[in-house]
Amino acid sequence: MQHWTSGYVEGLDYTHGFYRELTPALLALAALSRGQRFNLAAPHLKYCELGCGQGFSVNLLAAANPGIEFHANDFNPAHIAGARSLASEAGLKNVHFYEHAFADFADEPALPADGFDIIALHGIYSWVSAENRRHVIDFVARKLKPGGLVYVSYNALPGWAAAMPLRRILVDSAARQAGPIGPRIDEALAFADSLLKAEAGYFRQNSAVGSRLGSMMPMSRNYLAHEYFNRDWTPFYFEDVAAELSSAKLSYLGTVNLLDHVDEISLTEGQQKLLQAETDPLRRETLRDFLVNELFRKDLFAKGALPHTFRSACGVWLETRFALSVARPHVPPTIKGARGRIELHEASYTPILDAFAGGPITIRELLTRGGGLGMSWEQVTRALTVLVGAGHLQPCLPEEGEDLRVESCRAFNLAVCKRAEDSEDLQFLASPVTGGGLFLDRFEQLFLLAIGEGLREPGQWAGLAWRILGPQGQRLLKDGKPLETAEENIAELCARAEKFAEVRLPVCEQLKIVF
Repeated sequence: MQHWTSGYVEGLDYTHGFYRELTPALLALAALSRGQRFNLAAPHLKYCELGCGQGFSVNLLAAANPGIEFHANDFNPAHIAGARSLASEAGLKNVHFYEHAFADFADEPALPADGFDIIALHGIYSWVSAENRRHVIDFVARKLKPGGLVYVSYNALPGWAAAMPLRRILVDSAARQAGPIGPRIDEALAFADSLLKAEAGYFRQNSAVGSRLGSMMPMSRNYLAHEYFNRDWTPFYFEDVAAELSSAKLSYLGTVNLLDHVDEISLTEGQQKLLQAETDPLRRETLRDFLVNELFRKDLFAKGALPHTFRSACGVWLETRFALSVARPHVPPTIKGARGRIELHEASYTPILDAFAGGPITIRELLTRGGGLGMSWEQVTRALTVLVGAGHLQPCLPEEGEDLRVESCRAFNLAVCKRAEDSEDLQFLASPVTGGGLFLDRFEQLFLLAIGEGLREPGQWAGLAWRILGPQGQRLLKDGKPLETAEENIAELCARAEKFAEVRLPVCEQLKIVF
């Protein structure tokens, strides 16, 4: 009898991450950027995540988008139990979790009979067998509405090609040991490191792989277990994924990594000319992957083309709100693209960033307040695309319905921050403005709890945090070393609270992440 895991790693649960690309508003913007119609404000939208892991992303999105009905599955009962527990603590009524394998999920009677507007898969496509990929495609074919969107991310070739032998070394080494997966991962990493130190030819001729191994050493073993140690693990060429999904009537729209929508961010002039000479859109994507040595793709597909006219697309852009997710004084002057660090031209980006410093506004308001900004329409939309792709700017939901979203997010965020009293697992809070998440570490969440209790001074926030952390034996790190005395820890918490007040709290307030 086949084991219930079907070769998927067990013994270490997946991480409690939030993946920004799953955000409905960002998916809608990516579709808009590629000229596809998708009405995020339509009533009764339905969203499904396949292979949701711990379900944290879905729970956060459900809190931030109470008008959307969310469904998610995972075959791991511990994951589903944990996801349901958080949903219950947060009082979420619009999210439903199912302990199903992909083979069974499409026949679940509680799923909406009219199907889904969005189906999302983060990473899982690379981590399951060919049989399970067929079940995924069958689910999409049966359950995605015409005009619906599919987001799928996966390990990509050729970027993974050089590191595939490293993964083989790690898996083979772990398989030779018995016992829990965590210690076996440690032993596998140590063995690979011994090969590196012995100057094995593989590492000498693939120096980037040695750097990758070094970066893996401090990573969460929970993450590494699922990323590297499944029985089934497949990096894909883009055209092969597109061909598989075409059987579910899906056509490729573009990547959800919006920086890749602007070729000059990632490609040299010569590379751009080479790419422009390729007329087949699918071959063009594969060629681009070779030009940038793509490691991980974040692709958006649609079931049925619903193209915008230029005028209709402009209308949607104009009414879309955006908000900074980094305090204006702390937006860096450069962004990281495939070619390295690229400077943001002050004449183009400064007036746009300054306009958003006061809070979320629509593009219509941006152009009205900025007197047109002295830029063409193409320049404005390109600058916005770059800022969103860099993570400095976020697309927002309409103001209508925000009061309901504020209440839903407050309940969810309170549940998350209360867990921060005991754990650092959950590190994102929900924004009723963007419909997505904002990273806030454990200490910042405890500072928000203190503010919610009426404490107004950073020193008071630090004091509350230490009253929680101190009895647990928690010690902060400074310059990589643990602080020993209570006085040292409180002083460090005070410094972090002061920085939080200056840098992060204004963003929380603009995104309405408050108690």
